[in-house]
Amino acid sequence: MCEGVNILGVLRKIVLVSITNLLIFLFFIPLLAGVNAAGSVAASDTANSKPKSGPVFIIPVDQEIERGLQRFLERGFEEAANYGAVLIVLEIDTPGGLVDTAEEIGAMVRESPIPTVAYIKGDAASAGSYIALNANKIIMKPGSMIGSASLVDMTGKAVNDAKLVSFWKSKMVGAAALNGRDPEIAAGMTDSNIVVNKPELGVNKAKGQIIALTSDQALKAGYTDDIADTPEEAISTLGYSLDDILRVKHTGAEKMSQFLTNPIIMTILLFIGIAGVVIELLVPGFGAPGIIGLLAFILYFFGNYVAGFAGAETWLLFILGLVMLVVELFVPSFGILGILGSVSLIAGVVRAAYSFTHALFSLGIAFAAATVVIIIVAISFKERGIWNRFILADSLTKERGFVPVKEKITLLGSKGTSLTSLRPAGTAIIEGERIDVVTEGSFIDANLPIVVIKVEGVRIVVKEFKE
Repeated sequence: MCEGVNILGVLRKIVLVSITNLLIFLFFIPLLAGVNAAGSVAASDTANSKPKSGPVFIIPVDQEIERGLQRFLERGFEEAANYGAVLIVLEIDTPGGLVDTAEEIGAMVRESPIPTVAYIKGDAASAGSYIALNANKIIMKPGSMIGSASLVDMTGKAVNDAKLVSFWKSKMVGAAALNGRDPEIAAGMTDSNIVVNKPELGVNKAKGQIIALTSDQALKAGYTDDIADTPEEAISTLGYSLDDILRVKHTGAEKMSQFLTNPIIMTILLFIGIAGVVIELLVPGFGAPGIIGLLAFILYFFGNYVAGFAGAETWLLFILGLVMLVVELFVPSFGILGILGSVSLIAGVVRAAYSFTHALFSLGIAFAAATVVIIIVAISFKERGIWNRFILADSLTKERGFVPVKEKITLLGSKGTSLTSLRPAGTAIIEGERIDVVTEGSFIDANLPIVVIKVEGVRIVVKEFKE
């Protein structure tokens, strides 16, 4: 009996131990799974921490925003796509520029299939801040700036047109909202009339002020994702490899175009072109003014063509206008060809420039200055002017071989004899001189006496003399 009880006790212990072990095993399975999952995550994180490899393109935005820059950026984005770039870095340092051009550049950045980051190394002012806000990321260099995007005209004066300000503000606000940046701050960068009070973001703007953020302020306000000393550091921060970095540079033609499209240089080229060509047309024979003038016009159109402002039609308008002006000088058309030629020239020059208003302003200054020079040259070389071709300047002098006809007023009343029949003109002998004479209408036979009754210059009028 005791032995049976002992056997049952042993079996009971074995069952209890087994159940306990099973419970312990079931308890530790989730922990083991968690450990494995954590290990997997750690391994995944390790794998993800490896820098993304592939070409990284750095494209400078280091000039005023105009169509020349837009064309340069289009070429840079196209090259990046052809090389299979994994990242495009826009290295920004610009005072701003044309709003419509900034819109097109912003759309290109925003719609790029390649991730873009705006690295602000200096100023991203005005339209430059709009371009930066369209990028996927913004990283700033210490001491750089973003903002101050109020509209100004060509003279730098603030634009207060409500419609224009509202339009530009909506563009800035929309760009800021793309990546979750506070839209009120973007509005405060454009509109001086609004008040922005964001103490939690370190922004406090009173009416009449425009928001411009330093790198530290932008970081606190969420208008930059990080701060880096160099674009390479920014690339590394974003998790991209530094092994294959390509920097897009301006070509020689683009650099020359950038110089030639400078407003001051454009005005000087127009001045030289107008003065040189007109001087050559009005005072021909030199050659040099015409050649220099044509070269100035060629440089003007070349710079604007490379920058993307001018098309083939501008060259055609200029050449057609020049031809019509030349033809007007030799084939009088009552001024029609001259007017059409002038209109064609002006249209070519204006269409070639990036701004209609700026082109007219430059053309006006150049024309006024050229007029002064043309007048001075025309007066100094008046004897060589083309107008001499249309004026009878030769004088009938003895030095040139001309013998003046002496007026025979002294013959009035003199008598003579008709040498030939006068019907009514003929020849007579008067005071021993053979002279061509004419009657008042009557006929006088030869060898009859005559008398001079009238002298009109070289015209000697006679009648038959009857005693």
